[in-house]
Amino acid sequence: MADPSSYRPRPGEIPDSPGVYRFRDEHRRVIYVGKAKSLRQRLANYFQDLANLHPRTRTMVTTAASVEWTVVSTEVEALQLEYSWIKEYDPRFNVKYRDDKSYPYLAVTMNEEFPRVQVMRGQKKKGVRYFGPYGHAWAIRDTVDLLLRVFPVRTCSAGVFKNAARTGRPCLLGYIDKCSAPCVERISPEDHRELADEFCDFMAGRTGTYLRRLERQMGEAAEDMEYERAARLRDDIGALKKAMEKSAVVLADATDADLIAVAEDELEAAVQIFHVRGGRVRGQRGWVTDKVEEITTGALVEHALQQLYGEESGDAVPKEVLVPALPDPVEPVQQWLTDRRGSGVSLRIPQRGDKKALMETVQRNAQQALVLHKTKRASDLTTRSRALEEIAEALDLDSAPLRIECYDISHLQGDDVVASMVVFEDGLARKSEYRRFQIKGFRGQDDVRSMHEVITRRFRRYLAEKERTGEWADGVDGTETGGDPRPVDGGDPRPAAEPYAAEPGADGRALTDGPALKDDDGRPKRFAYPPQLVVVDGGQPQVAAAQRALDELGIDDIAVCGLAKRLEEVWVPREDDPVVLPRTSEGLYLLQRVRDEAHRFAITYQRTKRAKRFRAGPLDDVPGLGETRKQALIKHFGSVKKLRSATIDQICEVPGIGRKTAETVAVALAGAAPAAPAVNTATGEIMDDEEGAPETTADALGESVSAGTPDERRGQER
Repeated sequence: MADPSSYRPRPGEIPDSPGVYRFRDEHRRVIYVGKAKSLRQRLANYFQDLANLHPRTRTMVTTAASVEWTVVSTEVEALQLEYSWIKEYDPRFNVKYRDDKSYPYLAVTMNEEFPRVQVMRGQKKKGVRYFGPYGHAWAIRDTVDLLLRVFPVRTCSAGVFKNAARTGRPCLLGYIDKCSAPCVERISPEDHRELADEFCDFMAGRTGTYLRRLERQMGEAAEDMEYERAARLRDDIGALKKAMEKSAVVLADATDADLIAVAEDELEAAVQIFHVRGGRVRGQRGWVTDKVEEITTGALVEHALQQLYGEESGDAVPKEVLVPALPDPVEPVQQWLTDRRGSGVSLRIPQRGDKKALMETVQRNAQQALVLHKTKRASDLTTRSRALEEIAEALDLDSAPLRIECYDISHLQGDDVVASMVVFEDGLARKSEYRRFQIKGFRGQDDVRSMHEVITRRFRRYLAEKERTGEWADGVDGTETGGDPRPVDGGDPRPAAEPYAAEPGADGRALTDGPALKDDDGRPKRFAYPPQLVVVDGGQPQVAAAQRALDELGIDDIAVCGLAKRLEEVWVPREDDPVVLPRTSEGLYLLQRVRDEAHRFAITYQRTKRAKRFRAGPLDDVPGLGETRKQALIKHFGSVKKLRSATIDQICEVPGIGRKTAETVAVALAGAAPAAPAVNTATGEIMDDEEGAPETTADALGESVSAGTPDERRGQER
């Protein structure tokens, strides 16, 4: 690890002008390329106290061994040079978008004597007009098949074309009038090129001219009683309209624009681009990148623009580019796009109307692409193995942690304090063994104390079961410990068909994995194995509390770490400094996924408990009174207030309510405090029972809600 002060330029060496800089490692490899309006100010940010740098920036400057720069005249030149150097050196710490697949384009080879329509991938060639990209090659072929009725342009390869010219016989498409057969000179090179130009114009969105021309020709043919020709023109019009329907109008003003959306988390980002030409979506593509440097959304957009238009020119750069965030500064990027197009380009954030609605669609696609990428990454066996090995190496474990348990605390301003335990085995979620706990040792908000209680309860039961059976198995009973014995959100009592069961339902029954995971009395084991690693959601205090709980129980063979959410630092017990894993580390990605799953599970349970508390009513405390009879009572009397004032004989009139139950209901309601008066929230008026807004089923059955907006409530949750 290099000391940045060893290669820091001397004062006054760095010019105060625009430029591009390169950091090199000890082997002279370029590891980072950046641009700056002022090289002196930008580079000074890298040579400050390492404690003040973001972990990703800190890793870069300690990996580097030297820095050099090149002065340019303008920020636009800096942008161009930065793009060139990133393409040339492929630096490891720069954002590099990678295509999630090779996208096919509809290409027209206008650089040939007889232009050809074909599907083309890879590097774009000079003199070829491209349309797309498309999601699938078959979508291009379907479109071309429809358009060849009207624009019978050559589609055959060079070999087929030469063979047809040699024999004097066209291919099948020439016989069925889907090719004008320039190979046998049915059409002159000039006319065929004009046909190709019309094909390109139609694909570029100038469709109205050709439709109107065909409709006029069809009308003239009908007037001249050339009905067969009129029918053929009618079919041509239908083919063109069908081809147009394949890309619906999304912008009514026939705009040419590219819409770029970004979905990101702490480690990765996904970019989706919709290409709109003539108001229609003509193509779509997407990229994914690892965020190996500290970067804003605007900077991600800037890098996407560089990759998208770095080798484009002319009409390939649209007049309008819509983005979710503007680069800072935006003027050089906008000028660079203008230079590449040769005319003005508008780079802006859509604020309202159809463009904003379409941008939301692109954003959803980007979010889905990120989720899909993470799912594929998590399911890869090789990747999971590497992640476990990286965790073992970073935490100095004897072996890879095949079973990881993660704990998180959740509450709403100190109320309904709960904890979650999620289990990952071999890098995959073991949802049948998720557990949840209610904090019972104290009241109020104290995450550290709550973490100590949960770890103590979980492993105390583990030790008791181990002592009873002499095996490494745990028959924890969630009722005795205060934990909820139900896995996840309930479950299915049938044995799981696969080692990693899907998330169960909400019926409250426990999942089992067959007889091997059952106690002698047939009950499912609560914890089949001890973990090799305990992860807590939090920093030093939470880690210390978890380690203290294990020390008090005499457990010294289970590793503990914590993942702090702010900087994604990994904390270990009795260490003053965190373990910083590389941002591209699969181990960090796995720890983050485990932590996020524990948080999701905890907050779901906390919200469920809160909802049950809000729904609680006076009839809930009546023993033996089920949901059906509660509904019957409320339906009969209309409100709890009227039910409270009813006599036992009147309560007995309700179908299904006997005298003993009626007496129990009357006693329960007599001892319960009356509900607060109903208030009309629009006027502030207190309404009595006769005005139609008294205690009703909302009071009895708990249909009340928390105060505040949903956003306000989420902001108070932990």
